Amino acid sequence: MNTLKYLPAGALALSMLWPSISSAQAAPGTPAAAVDVFIGTGGDGHTFPGAARPFGMIQLSPDTQVRPFRQSYPWAAGYRYEDDSILGFSHTHFSGSGHSDLGDVLLMPYSGETKLEPGYPERPFSGYRSRFSHKDERAEPGYYAVKLLDNEVDVELTASERVGMHRYRYAAGAPAKVILDLRASIYDYKAKNLWSRLRVRDDRLITGMRETRGWAAGRQLYFAIAFSRPLTARSLRNMETDIEYKGFAGPGSGPEDKPFVEGKALVGALEFGVPADGKLLVKVAVSAVSEEGAIANLAEMPGWDFDAERAQAGAAWNEALGAVAIEAAAPMKTMVYTALYHSMLAPGLFMDRDGRYRGPDNEVHLADGFRFHSTFSLWDTYRALHPLLTLIQPERRNVDFVRSLIASQQASPYGILPVWQYHGLETWCMIGYHAVPVIADAYMKGMKGFDAEAALKAMTSSAEYGPYGGLRHYMKLGYVPIDLEPEAASKTVEYAFDDWTIARMAEKMGKRDVAARYYQRAQNYRNSFDTKTGFLRAKKSDGQFREPFDPVRSNFGSDYTEGSAWQYSWYAPHDNAGLIKMLGGDAGLQNKIDMMFDAKVDDNVYAHMEDISGLIGHYAHGNEPSHHVAYLYNFAGAPWKTQQRLTQVVASQYNITPQGLSGNDDLGQMSAWLAFTALGFYPVAPGSNEYVIGRPFLDKAVMNLPNGKTFTIRAQGMGTGNHYVAGVSLNGKPLAQTFLRHEQIMAGGELVFTMSAQPNKDWGKGAAARPYTQTAY
Repeated sequence: MNTLKYLPAGALALSMLWPSISSAQAAPGTPAAAVDVFIGTGGDGHTFPGAARPFGMIQLSPDTQVRPFRQSYPWAAGYRYEDDSILGFSHTHFSGSGHSDLGDVLLMPYSGETKLEPGYPERPFSGYRSRFSHKDERAEPGYYAVKLLDNEVDVELTASERVGMHRYRYAAGAPAKVILDLRASIYDYKAKNLWSRLRVRDDRLITGMRETRGWAAGRQLYFAIAFSRPLTARSLRNMETDIEYKGFAGPGSGPEDKPFVEGKALVGALEFGVPADGKLLVKVAVSAVSEEGAIANLAEMPGWDFDAERAQAGAAWNEALGAVAIEAAAPMKTMVYTALYHSMLAPGLFMDRDGRYRGPDNEVHLADGFRFHSTFSLWDTYRALHPLLTLIQPERRNVDFVRSLIASQQASPYGILPVWQYHGLETWCMIGYHAVPVIADAYMKGMKGFDAEAALKAMTSSAEYGPYGGLRHYMKLGYVPIDLEPEAASKTVEYAFDDWTIARMAEKMGKRDVAARYYQRAQNYRNSFDTKTGFLRAKKSDGQFREPFDPVRSNFGSDYTEGSAWQYSWYAPHDNAGLIKMLGGDAGLQNKIDMMFDAKVDDNVYAHMEDISGLIGHYAHGNEPSHHVAYLYNFAGAPWKTQQRLTQVVASQYNITPQGLSGNDDLGQMSAWLAFTALGFYPVAPGSNEYVIGRPFLDKAVMNLPNGKTFTIRAQGMGTGNHYVAGVSLNGKPLAQTFLRHEQIMAGGELVFTMSAQPNKDWGKGAAARPYTQTAY
């Protein structure tokens, strides 16, 4: 694939070919200029290239295809780089999810014949969709631009937190027209739209809403659309057919007369005459609460200066990305800055300017003293994304996340913390109660501004809610039985880790009885580990392991969640000393991990599991259960092997093309793994306040910490073939330990790696140098 178009010279060529698009771009040398937002938009990355602010409520991006949900996996973000036509531009998207929804409020500018159906990608001019070329496409953090070839319109997009802004340029003398389609939805199906509404408030303002039964059933989204020019004509239609009961007709003889329309399949054709300058600007604000809330949110972007809004979006991204100043070879610099960018798209703000938001009970609540955020992909993001954000985002942002989780538990009809939440609503996707380690990690790192008592109550309420995921059996038996609950082996070990984080927080709070109870529960991971085979296995309620057993077997609803025994048998991040003993000692763990990486695996073994990707042997970097495994050699006294495996993983799983992510980015987790790993350390056990040292991939990185201090990481001798760490020093003193404490980083200072072509097999070998585990080595 030709990636030259992403370079400044390519941008210059584009501005010459397409002078109607602003030639301004992110200033050279800024962090935003190093980001390539197209990384991950092809293959299985599922990222989007459109405009958003850090942790914003709006993700304004092109959608290339909307298919029935059983065919929709490749289009989970709406856009796929391999496509050559655009359906339209919608305002809500997930970044890197493995399941999906959203794609709300789709707009498509055009100037020719009005067509109310989108048409087919393989049949140009069959509908309102339009072909495009990547040579006519540009994007950077907070900005996206494309030329619609069939519609003959140049499109530019930017965003504030709650408002998306479009700038359309039509051909000279051409009429400005826009399709507004409320039928379009990512992961679509016939009955997904439960209800929708369009209302013309005046000739420059349209409001509406849509309620869908998608990933989160009963999700309501309200919007307000403002135009820079007055409407000259409009047609609002409900395209439903076979309506059994239509009620009585209201005023207006046709769709051109109606200022208000309701139904399940709404589409509007809007006309604005022939602009003298060829331009039409559009602003779209969204709200979870009401149309009035969306109108009020429009005030966040009061003017019509697109370039100023774009500049503000770019400045917001440069500030966020400036948390780390990177020096590295150009490809690695782009990969890591793009990883940081993808790490700051979610969780997203989800409340109106007046503080109102919709919670998991689908009722309206008021955020008092914090900003409510949603889109918590917690099974993924507790591992590295949230720990990363404690280092690169202000404490207030992280506290907002914690308070949002606690508020969600307090409003939950089930009384538990979010599992996989977006737009305030629960999806029940994935397993575990992984909001718990997010809260515990923040508390253990000394973050203030949230009620620790309320937090602990929310955590224990989630861990003791029997009807959820076999917890009643787990609390009784010490494991989840496979004959009573699917994916039992995975649930057992993930519950055990979450329990350990509760114990850690309770202990720090001085609640010894709670800590003791949960420390005991944290050892339940042992109950599903079979020392005879050396694998994690599912047990039945009679205490026997399920037979027959095949460590390669994987399937949805099997013994494991999106994985096999090969991927899940390493999951005891809080007690790797215990895991080592069950595998026969240091050599046992090292040899078994080597077997996993070095195995010759037929491509068909995991082909039926779309989430098991990025394979190196049985190691699956494209999915989260494998993410900590390369770092486990440190716990067995062989950090040089961690360095070796990290070199292998980074080289094979990340690159600077649209296919540059080997699996779903999962709301930033894949990217956070790379960001941490490039810096030279990784949080194997969030809540331990430790980061396990790997090897750096950057020549130099300066972390501008939230407390105002700086922590510098330098790699001496980072040349070709120097993949190993000969030695490490912290603030000028040799570092014997193979981990960093959170407090050591936050104190500021300098970490220096001396790189070598040969491994140092003595460094980190002794037990005293190894990272934390619950039980002794």
